[in-house]
Amino acid sequence: LIPGYPDSILAMTQAVRNGKRFVNAEFYIMSTDHVTNDLLTALEEAAGRGVEVRVLFDHIGTLRVKGYRNLLKRLKAGKIQWRRMLPLLPIHGQWRRPDLRNHRKIMVIDGELAFTGSQNLIEPSYNNPRHRRAGREWVELMACLRGPIVTTLNVVFATDWLSETDESLEHQLQLPANPEPGTVTAQVVPSGPGFITENNLRLFNTLIYSAQHRISICSPYFVPDDSLLYAITTAAQRGVDVELFVSEKGDQFLVHHAQRSYYEALLEAGVRIYLYKAPFVLHAKHFTIDDEVAVLGSSNMDMRSFSLNMEVSVMLLGGEIVNNMRAVEDTYRDISKELKLEDWVQRPLAARYIDNVARLTATVQ
Repeated sequence: LIPGYPDSILAMTQAVRNGKRFVNAEFYIMSTDHVTNDLLTALEEAAGRGVEVRVLFDHIGTLRVKGYRNLLKRLKAGKIQWRRMLPLLPIHGQWRRPDLRNHRKIMVIDGELAFTGSQNLIEPSYNNPRHRRAGREWVELMACLRGPIVTTLNVVFATDWLSETDESLEHQLQLPANPEPGTVTAQVVPSGPGFITENNLRLFNTLIYSAQHRISICSPYFVPDDSLLYAITTAAQRGVDVELFVSEKGDQFLVHHAQRSYYEALLEAGVRIYLYKAPFVLHAKHFTIDDEVAVLGSSNMDMRSFSLNMEVSVMLLGGEIVNNMRAVEDTYRDISKELKLEDWVQRPLAARYIDNVARLTATVQ
């Protein structure tokens, strides 16, 4: 696990510099800036020495951040093979539903090493002067993985690459002749509109209902549907220790206020809510169940992630990885403020009104 924002960028950069055959990178948002420059340079240098380098980024997600044109200029100038995901370019005859996003974050190097988690390839204030002035930075959690699970993550990338280019990457998807599995059992769970069932929601609900002792959840945008809300509150009501980590102040007005509308029901059920102190945005997406299971990836616990976004989650089994993730959760708790029911019900009537109105828009946020 890599909880440090610059640490994960550095780890990916070093891995790319050691790449020999191929590098596949897929991120919701990409940017060329002072934090990502070394990584983009490493990708360019790898392509220059003959490594197959492929990059995917979500068109709308990346278009919305400052510096989009600089990124395109840099990609066009090099040998990196790149594509926009779900492009909306009517002039070029490229149409799509404007509400869909590819929200995945994946990097695979030589089929031997992979990274996935919550972090986009952009500096931690998202190139936003307003965020910088406020000292607002995103807090993330990424994982570095080895073993057969890497090929499974590469299948997800290859599927998205095929969708955008019609090029098959089947030659990359062979398991190593002598795989060396580690001590952690892992399963990749992709999800999105292309799946008949909501894979991430079913995974989350099943694991939460199976909990016997403890559930720790970190979700920056917590806007659950009824099934997930029932699963979490039922767990708390039957005696499971349930805690939820969220940002004290969100970066998206409607989503943040819609999220707040669920706090009272959660607190009444016995869920402990920890508010990660502003101005930081706790953007990590993960949870642990008892001492048995840890899950992390790109998926929030909100309706958009369940039905409109293409996401990827990794389920990890075993006490060792759970303990490692609990150590990260402990750092959140140390700098967070616990929200109490008696304080929450005293909030102004106007705040209640805004929260409840925002909740009405939850399915389209």
